[in-house]
Amino acid sequence: MNKPLWVLDTNVVLDLLHFAEPTALPILDALLAGHIECRTSAATLAELQRVLGYPEFGLDAAAQAAIRERYDALARCVEAQCDSALPRCRDADDQKFLELAAAAAAGVLVSRDRALLRLAGRRQLPFRILSPARAAADLAADAMLAASRSRGRP
Repeated sequence: MNKPLWVLDTNVVLDLLHFAEPTALPILDALLAGHIECRTSAATLAELQRVLGYPEFGLDAAAQAAIRERYDALARCVEAQCDSALPRCRDADDQKFLELAAAAAAGVLVSRDRALLRLAGRRQLPFRILSPARAAADLAADAMLAASRSRGRP
């Protein structure tokens, strides 16, 4: 059975691997358990590397490398091209996440970004855009359904 493919925006990656944000940790747990797979691209990795260097995070080169290594172990890099069929994100810097989700055939794009979340539910999107809290709730519901099925319940 194929595992669901997810794309995480940079803020969500930071929530998981730097801040250990409790609302996002079920996503990390699902990745580590192999229940979902994550995809990234050269453009999204470049943004992560740039953001890790922001002085407000106080991360030295070793800490930045450690976060990047953890993410590299969790996500597979794929090629993402511009897709003119996708809606345009108000924040052009976030378009790369839409393009990655489409190119990777991901089912979910997880973001805290308002510009991306405003696009959730658009009919022309072949994937869902969810906040970390909503994504975690969906993971919990999926786990409950799987547990119910394993006990022989419909």
